Amino acid sequence: MIDPYTHEGTMTLPRGHFTGRAFRDWREFGLPQRLGVLAVLFALELIAVSTWIDTRAFGGSGRPAFQAVVAFAALFLTFSYLRSKLALQRISNELVGTSIKWGLLVGHFGAMAAFAALSSFLLAEEKWGLHGNLLSKSPLLAGLLAIGLGAAAFVPPRVWLDLLRSTGTAWVYAAGATFVALQLISRFAPLWQPATGLTFVMVRALLRPLLPDLVADPTTNEIGSREFMTTISASCSGVEGVGLILVFSVAWLWFFRRECRFPQAFLLIPAGVCVLWLLNVLRIAVLILIGNAGAASVAVGGFHSQAGWIAFNAVALGFSLTAQRVQWFTVRPRARRPEESSAENPTAAYLTPFLAILAAAMLARAASGTFEWLYPLRFFAAAGTLWFLWPKYAKLDWNFGWVAPIVGSLVFVIWLGLDLVSGAHKDSGLASDLAVLPASGRFAWLAFRTLAAVVTVPIAEELAFRGFLLRRLISADFESVSMRTVTVLSILVSSVAFGLLHGDRWLAGAAAGMLYAGALLWRGRIGDAVVAHGVTNALIAACVLFGGKWYLW
Repeated sequence: MIDPYTHEGTMTLPRGHFTGRAFRDWREFGLPQRLGVLAVLFALELIAVSTWIDTRAFGGSGRPAFQAVVAFAALFLTFSYLRSKLALQRISNELVGTSIKWGLLVGHFGAMAAFAALSSFLLAEEKWGLHGNLLSKSPLLAGLLAIGLGAAAFVPPRVWLDLLRSTGTAWVYAAGATFVALQLISRFAPLWQPATGLTFVMVRALLRPLLPDLVADPTTNEIGSREFMTTISASCSGVEGVGLILVFSVAWLWFFRRECRFPQAFLLIPAGVCVLWLLNVLRIAVLILIGNAGAASVAVGGFHSQAGWIAFNAVALGFSLTAQRVQWFTVRPRARRPEESSAENPTAAYLTPFLAILAAAMLARAASGTFEWLYPLRFFAAAGTLWFLWPKYAKLDWNFGWVAPIVGSLVFVIWLGLDLVSGAHKDSGLASDLAVLPASGRFAWLAFRTLAAVVTVPIAEELAFRGFLLRRLISADFESVSMRTVTVLSILVSSVAFGLLHGDRWLAGAAAGMLYAGALLWRGRIGDAVVAHGVTNALIAACVLFGGKWYLW
């Protein structure tokens, strides 16, 4: 029987080109899918607000309001699931077949436009004397209206009311927890000071036997040696890492809720927080030792940030393995038949090359200063992984046609156009960094940088985002999904994820992801997507090497 809540294996989708039928598939979405699309929409708008609108124009009240809505929604759904799983399943069932209210969605975008216009107008609040009066709060009202209209467009108001009634007092707990969390963040920031002080004490204890000339000032949290000093600020105390691991662990337990044994699985959350905090202490101590050894640029320019990400990924991986392998935390799996135990996990083949690039990038940056001289490590990591796993890709169609280079060229034009419009990325120190290298070193670095951009990166990223994620969003058995199967949700989510991978070029990245998905769907061949991606990167490389546009790299 179909599970209406997870919708695993429920979508019977058309085989063929991207047509209007895909839009009618919105009606097949249950509660999780609709909330997922709504979350992506709000996330993109929050990025735009943070990038282009100065929220100080209305006292900074818009961002906390948005944070409150997101936090309440996450907590409410978590509490509701733990208490009223059957009610959520019933509500999700009822939503299947309900159309999206496009008129309300248009109203949502209109309210967001009003929010942007009012925010821009009130940038001159001091000049006009608007501070504190009702008009100064109008952007907040427009933002709340936009949130309400967006929520009603995907989930009818009657369903929201049914959700509140069916989940009892879950909304009370969620509202209380949201209020406490926001108060801790906005009004009780000094409470984080003990975390900074404790981090300082632990770092000092680690360094004392290693640095005879250790200098440590607890009043300013400055610590180091005569050669290298650093200040342990609130952001260095591990609070950001704690926030990341909290979000990851809660999301992981939610996603794999059927495989976890509660309540003991909840103990993994504080365990992950403690381990990550201790690794942060070790990170600061090692950073000071690197700086003291005479590599201050490496300590500040590379190790400082990359070691934090490496620690987070290590803890996240350890969290996942512990939750899946330790019997006390996981439900005992059923006995597998011999043919099942010999089956291989197809996900690894699609994601490993991409993960190899990410891991190599972290290591290369951690060992670099302002210039990532170990960039070729990314190429070798991806090439070695692809060579080892290449037999796994034998059933994929690597052929390509004339559409692939056209799509790649179109993405190139969009990429440069958005860069030109934004006016960003005009300054780059890459040229000056390369200039100090000998001619042979400069040639080798540029050669491997170009090979990675044109060959290994397109293959690894297309396997991960178009070969895996695009189809995994349709069915857990993603290999059974044809490359020509399409849903609006799978294209949107995979393209946004691809865009976010490209940092502040996320909009260009998301557009590129959609066009590469179109190339894939044209003939159902991953070769078209890979070649389109490679053509884009080759044209960008040509602009860099022959046009001096170093900011593109």
